[in-house]
Amino acid sequence: MLYNLKKTEQSPEHHPEGNVWNHTLLVVDEAAERKAESKNADVLMMAALLHDIGKPVTTRLRKGKYTAYGHDKEGAKLCRDFLKCFTADQAYMKEVTGLVRYHMQILFVVKDSPFADIQGMKENTDVNEVALLGLCDRLGRTKDNKDKERENIQLFLNKCSIYKLENVP
Repeated sequence: MLYNLKKTEQSPEHHPEGNVWNHTLLVVDEAAERKAESKNADVLMMAALLHDIGKPVTTRLRKGKYTAYGHDKEGAKLCRDFLKCFTADQAYMKEVTGLVRYHMQILFVVKDSPFADIQGMKENTDVNEVALLGLCDRLGRTKDNKDKERENIQLFLNKCSIYKLENVP
């Protein structure tokens, strides 16, 4: 599964670092620098490694651009299959899989996309951990604007909090 990341190209506009494997290594480096901020560094590091594992099966060339629609959902399934080879710890698998499944929510929530699923994310994973992985994901590129990415993460967290306040009975 990991080897397939090397063969999966990405849009140079969003991923000038090249294929998914190059991006994944940069995300893992970012996660290693920030793992002390995580409630579970082992989960964060594994999620960083596996966050785009769904891209090889979802990537398509559409109108001259690479897309990987649904790689988060497909990635969650593949993540579970991958982890079963190494552990029987269901809680660990659920945490890692949850982060992989919801790592795209930062983009969806910030852009007010119909794919945003704040309630599902809150029910199935830790929003702060999603934000931390999302920051690593956004900074794991060779062309990034760290200040803008931090602002987007804060906006994501703010929107998730507002959602919670508006929907409490």
